[in-house]
Amino acid sequence: MTIGSFLELVEIQTKVASIIPFLLGTCYAVYRFDAFNLKNFLLMFVSLFCIDMATTAINNYQDFKRANKKHGYGYESHNAMVSHNLKESTALAMIFMLLAIAILFGILLFLNTNILVLVLGVLSFGIGVLYSFGPIPISRTPFGEIFSGGFMGFIIPFIAIYIHVYDQNVVNIAMKGGMINLDINILEILFIALISLPSTVGISNIMLANNICDIEDDLENKRYTLPVFIGKGPALKVFKSLYYIGYIALVILLIIGVVPWVSVITLATFVLVNKHISTFYEKQNKKDTFIVAVKNFVVVNMTFVVTLVVALIMK
Repeated sequence: MTIGSFLELVEIQTKVASIIPFLLGTCYAVYRFDAFNLKNFLLMFVSLFCIDMATTAINNYQDFKRANKKHGYGYESHNAMVSHNLKESTALAMIFMLLAIAILFGILLFLNTNILVLVLGVLSFGIGVLYSFGPIPISRTPFGEIFSGGFMGFIIPFIAIYIHVYDQNVVNIAMKGGMINLDINILEILFIALISLPSTVGISNIMLANNICDIEDDLENKRYTLPVFIGKGPALKVFKSLYYIGYIALVILLIIGVVPWVSVITLATFVLVNKHISTFYEKQNKKDTFIVAVKNFVVVNMTFVVTLVVALIMK
């Protein structure tokens, strides 16, 4: 396996979907709690990056194995297993190596924090694998958008924040006498949910746009995704509405003062995002217009991250 074929197998260009929420959570932890733990930051980064690559590789491997339609952009050009003529044994070896690294660094992160990180890590790891593997992978069901957006958009920023503030009474978990005591700062969790919404809806829409583009192929390959269930028209309306929800969350955060005033700049991205929505409404295909969902996610959330960094510098 060459470096090029490996990067295509793991679809390295899509890793922004996990790295940006990770950076968002980190910047928010520094801004709101004035906390940063370099060791935990590095441990989570390696674990997260490897599990994301492994999940994508599993998805490509499963698509290769399960495909009924063995021609067209989604199979011959898009799937690295075919375009690079990769052996199944080579792909599986790479998948297991990535999973092993992710588990190792995840355990080290747990040992450096507390059991909540372990619980959320195991849950995320399980969902990541089940998303693309098993008798009925989540990605082949109408729940793919919920799980991808919920876990990558919310759980990643939450853990990225928590590894820096696990000792600051955001969430406290303790075991005593066979009992588990859990104390949650509801207000702070609500704030984290709100700051995570732009990335949550952005990631959900990447998945949704992908499934809208693949409706015909998914029917042939027996992938019963959300657009297959509700139809292309309603799916496009959901696509547009999710972005608006993200912007509403940003407005609320600015009004209540949880994020710095400079983050108002993020609202300016609405002009470009709305233009991309119109482009996707006109035509939906993987080759030409799917990329607008990725662009929307990056432009909104990276702008949000940059404004937090600017606020920290000004601070």
